[in-house]
Amino acid sequence: MEKAKVYFTDLRTRPGMGLANKMLRLVKAAGIEKIDFQDQFTAIKIHFGERGNLAYLRPNYAATLVDFLRSKGAKVFLTDSNTLYSGARSNAVDHLATAMDNGYNPISAHADVIIADGLKGTDYKEIDLGGEYCPKPKIGTAIADSDIIISMNHFKGHEQAGFGGALKNLGMGSASVGGKLELHCSSCPKIDLDACTGCGVCAKYCHHNAISLINSEDGIHRKASIDYSKCVGCGQCVAVCQHDGAIIGENSSTKELNCKIAEYALAVVKDKPSFHINFIMNVSPECDCWNHNDAAIVPDLGIAASFDPVALDCACADLVNAAPVLGVDNRLSDILSRSAEHEEQQEWHEHKSLEEQHDEHEHDHQHEHGHCAHGRQHDKFHLMHPDTCWRAGAEHGEKIGLGVCDYELVKI
Repeated sequence: MEKAKVYFTDLRTRPGMGLANKMLRLVKAAGIEKIDFQDQFTAIKIHFGERGNLAYLRPNYAATLVDFLRSKGAKVFLTDSNTLYSGARSNAVDHLATAMDNGYNPISAHADVIIADGLKGTDYKEIDLGGEYCPKPKIGTAIADSDIIISMNHFKGHEQAGFGGALKNLGMGSASVGGKLELHCSSCPKIDLDACTGCGVCAKYCHHNAISLINSEDGIHRKASIDYSKCVGCGQCVAVCQHDGAIIGENSSTKELNCKIAEYALAVVKDKPSFHINFIMNVSPECDCWNHNDAAIVPDLGIAASFDPVALDCACADLVNAAPVLGVDNRLSDILSRSAEHEEQQEWHEHKSLEEQHDEHEHDHQHEHGHCAHGRQHDKFHLMHPDTCWRAGAEHGEKIGLGVCDYELVKI
């Protein structure tokens, strides 16, 4: 199978060539102008950021791309769909207000925002896909009705998918509220009573009131308990727990979730031109859906673009895994520090450090012609979220024709 081309630019600038201009130069080099935009409804699928989270993409990038696409005759709009969890983006009114607050408005971003699945998340179209997991994905109508899809994706960690990139933004992000429920329906968390400290953070952040604290068997300690009649499987408790007390359930499958996301992503781009841009900067451990963003785990690396969303995500994962862990306090450095105290980690350090071993492998095999095939012990996303398996989504995406895992990295 032929390798897909993934184009990459670093973040070095000079007078007259700022980051937004570098992004534009990148997408042109990657061939975006091969698409006929004249009079086509062009959806820029982007995450507008949650209130309080500052890791989302700056609207300046969107404005630069909007101006370029409009010069090509496109009818451009910015879009995202409502969230499954209750919050500042769970309905169109609050979602639009959040987008406006974060700079996604006609003044800053040079385009209007349309919430893809309508006022309450019920406006969608079923795309007849015949998928193994999702026969008819429920895609927000504004996205389903668009003629062209351009995704702008903040590449970062994710507590359930491993990382969020093009596939996550397209698949999960374009799903209606009902579609998100279908994606999450097999991934309800559970409480590890031995690890749970009864701190109550999971209950505080559960927007569906599905978690409460109850007395444990000893009658002394209180433990978290999940009411599965209310739980929607969004995984926020897994992300917020600092003691590994809330974990993905035994009957749940992150592999299945990622495969479903791949099928939803295919439904989004089916039978229409698409192009995808990943921004490998502010690589925080978790999703931008949180109202905060933890410290980045690696330095800002650059921007990548491709017609192939699978190859794009694989290339970005490789780049992050090849990068050094930031020396300042962050989630990954904390994990590595704790792991160093264990016998298994000490034995691992007798051979080579994570960075040295991976850099050698990357140099020999993958930096210019990569493949999504790292060992889990070298995978930064798996180290942060050990119950996840992002490769399953990439491999399933290749299986169903969404893209390919093999890529050629072209540096601009």
